[in-house]
Amino acid sequence: MGPFELAALAIIAGCLLSAFKAYKKGHRGADPAAMAALESEIRALKERVGTLESIVTDRSYHLKEEISRL
Repeated sequence: MGPFELAALAIIAGCLLSAFKAYKKGHRGADPAAMAALESEIRALKERVGTLESIVTDRSYHLKEEISRL
C-alpha cells in the first residue's frame, strides 16, 4: 500500500467517523415529556374517531340523512 492510498484511506475513515458522530448526535432520545404529550393526544384522537365511527355507522344517522335529502 502506497502513501497516497494510505492518505486516501485516512481521509475516508475520517469522513465516515464524522458522519457517524453527526448521525448519533441527531438521533438522541426524544424528550419524555413531549412523548407523553403526543401519546395522550393520540389516545384522545383515537377516542374521537371511535365516537365518530359509532355515530356514522348508527342506523338512525342514516335514516336522518335520508329524511334530510327529501
